[in-house]
Amino acid sequence: MFLTRVFGRTLFAAAKSEASAAAAAAASSTIRHNPLEEFFEADRNPDDEKPVVYGRSWKASELRLKSWDDLQKLWYVLLKEKNMLMTQRQMLHAQNLRFPNPERVPKVRKSMCRIKHVLTERAIEEADPRRSAEMKRMINAL
Repeated sequence: MFLTRVFGRTLFAAAKSEASAAAAAAASSTIRHNPLEEFFEADRNPDDEKPVVYGRSWKASELRLKSWDDLQKLWYVLLKEKNMLMTQRQMLHAQNLRFPNPERVPKVRKSMCRIKHVLTERAIEEADPRRSAEMKRMINAL
């Protein structure tokens, strides 16, 4: 009886560890991806019937409602989008292919300019001149 318990526990533990190892291996193989993939748009079929519609640029009135942290996060999202678009445009140009939806680049640039404008407005309204100057330096570094 004692041997049955020991062997049963050992076999159960071994089976359990094998199953968890297999699950971890399967999960790790699906999670891995190349970080450079973020610079390229997901592949889509050019023969699709429906054209892909992209959003508009942010309005300054909408950005004025956002907090400093939200604007900073949005800035980096737009910067990543701009880098992805410019990388894609350069890659397609090198292959003598047409860049799809070139109107996306000005939308991103307008949004980034509007974020800088809203942050500059906030820096000007700041009562403390030292803090205002520091904010302006930070905005100009963007």
